[in-house]
Amino acid sequence: MGNKMKKLAFVFLLAQSGALCAAEQSVILSIPTMDCPVCPITIKKSLQKVTGVKSAKVSYEGKTAVVVFDNQLAKVESLLKATENVGYPATVLKNTP
Repeated sequence: MGNKMKKLAFVFLLAQSGALCAAEQSVILSIPTMDCPVCPITIKKSLQKVTGVKSAKVSYEGKTAVVVFDNQLAKVESLLKATENVGYPATVLKNTP
């Protein structure tokens, strides 16, 4: 294998190893203070601003949010802070690594 191919192989393996370190995680948050059908919009926008959040599904009926995020970029604490900052304190119902 030529020197150029070895370098390409190394770069490829290095890129792959970084991708393997990041892990997708999901959490279900309880947000009992939602009191109107517009609340989920505010909460979802706040959660989506957190770096690393891939998706946020907020249910007014269930008073919950299911958030999928990259645990190398975001932590559960930052999600809780995001909801609290817009006036909706949350607690963790389920955390799935």
